Amino acid sequence: QVQLVESGGGLVQAGGSLSVSCLASGSISSINAIGWYRQVPGKQRELVATIAGPGRGTTNYSDSVKGRFTISRDNAKNTVYLQMNSLKPEDTSVYYCYARQLTLWGLREYWGQGTQVSVSS
Repeated sequence: QVQLVESGGGLVQAGGSLSVSCLASGSISSINAIGWYRQVPGKQRELVATIAGPGRGTTNYSDSVKGRFTISRDNAKNTVYLQMNSLKPEDTSVYYCYARQLTLWGLREYWGQGTQVSVSS
């Protein structure tokens, strides 16, 4: 089992910056990918950014945030961060931490409870 707890987020004006954090606990040694998705009501949850592997893993960003958002990880703190710069109103969403775990029975996915990011125009 993996537990994910997000923190950060809030309200910011367009062009501003925010960061969100995700603290992972439990069987974290078997996590092979961790990152962020977001979802607005009535729409599908979409990828924001992920980082693969336990070490300096490959990062993956959605085209909509590439160049503005940066995902990073502090393995000593079991925490993954998302730094969001040059925020736009369309970035307003609930941001969910995501982790994928490799088990003997296959892959399992975990989600945090979500944190609201609101960008005013």
